[in-house]
Amino acid sequence: MTMQLKISTASQLVHQDEFQRIVEPGRKKVDKIKGMIPKGQESPFGDFPSDYIRPKVAAKHSSRSATMRLSGTAALAATPRTMATPRLAATQGMEPTPRGGMADVALPSPRYSFSAEGTALATDRNYRNKKTGNGGQSYSTSPRKERPEIRPPRAGAFQRRSIEPSEFRRFYDRGDLPIQIQHTATQNRVTWKVDIDKLDYHHYLPIFFDGLREKEDPYRFLAIEGVHNMLEKGGSKILPVVPQLIIPIKKALNTRDPEVVLTALKVLQVLVQSAEMVGEALVPYYRQILPVFNIFKAATPSTGDVMDYGQRKRRNLGELIDETLEIFETHGGEDAFINIKYMIPTYESCMIG
Repeated sequence: MTMQLKISTASQLVHQDEFQRIVEPGRKKVDKIKGMIPKGQESPFGDFPSDYIRPKVAAKHSSRSATMRLSGTAALAATPRTMATPRLAATQGMEPTPRGGMADVALPSPRYSFSAEGTALATDRNYRNKKTGNGGQSYSTSPRKERPEIRPPRAGAFQRRSIEPSEFRRFYDRGDLPIQIQHTATQNRVTWKVDIDKLDYHHYLPIFFDGLREKEDPYRFLAIEGVHNMLEKGGSKILPVVPQLIIPIKKALNTRDPEVVLTALKVLQVLVQSAEMVGEALVPYYRQILPVFNIFKAATPSTGDVMDYGQRKRRNLGELIDETLEIFETHGGEDAFINIKYMIPTYESCMIG
C-alpha cells in the first residue's frame, strides 16, 4: 500500500481556481479589464513593437459589419419621421432635413398659437416678462431646505490594489529560470533543471518571493512551489538573504488581495521555521510587514451555526494572521513581543501566562 502525497499549497490554489470558475466564470477577465492583475504577452514571442499597427477588426468581420450598416441605413429610411410633410414640420416647430426627416428648431413662445395656414397669432395678452412675477419669492413661513450632508471620503484600507507585473514573470518569460512544470495525474509538480543546492540564493530566492503576488498560472504555481522547495533545502543559505526578501513580501502584502495575503502568510510561516535565527532577523523589519497584519487581524467572518468546510484549506484570514504572529513571537527572540505589540496593540502574547 502506497502512501498518498500531501497536496501542496500551489496545487490547492489551482484546484480552488477550477472550483471558482464554476461560480464566477469571468472573474479574472474582469480583473484584467479593470487593471487589477497584469495582462499577458500579446504573442508567444513577446509584445508587438510600438510602431506596429494592430488590426482592429478582422477581414471577415469587417464585411459583415458593413452589410449590417447598409441594412440599418435602409431600415432607417423607412421610419415614420422620413414620411412627414414639410407643412407638418412647420406646424410642430421643426424643419425638414436633407434626408427627408425633421430636425428640431427653436419652438415659438407659449404666448403664440398657429393658424390653419401655419402663421403665428398672439393670444395671451397678459403675458409677463422675466422677473416681473412673484412666483419665485420666498416667505418666512416656508420650510427650510435641508442641506445635503457631505460625508468624508472612504479611506479604502480594505480595498484591493492593482497588482504590478513581477520580476518572476519577466525572468520566466525570458527563459532565465531553471524550473519547469511536470504534469501528473493528481497534481502538478516542479522539475528543477539544476540541483537546488547549487543555486545562488542571493539571486534566485528574491525573484521567487517577488512572484508570490501573481494570481495566474504558471507564474503563481512555479513561484510558490519554487519558494517552498528552496526554503526546504536552503539551510544556512537563507539567513543572509532575509534583507532582500522584505521588499517582495511587502509588495505582496500591500496588494490587500485576500488570496495573495493568504499565500504570503503561509510562506512567512515556512520562512521563519526554515532555519535558525531567521525569526530574529525579521524583527527589525516588523514595521514594513505588520501594518497589513493590523488591518486584517479582525477579518474573521462569523459563520454562526454554519460549518466552514474550507477550514482545512486555512483560508480564514484573521485566524491565519494570529497563527503567524504567534510563530513570529515564538521564533523571534526576546524583542519579538514588544515589537509586535508596538505595531498591533490588540495582540496578546502566547508566551506569557
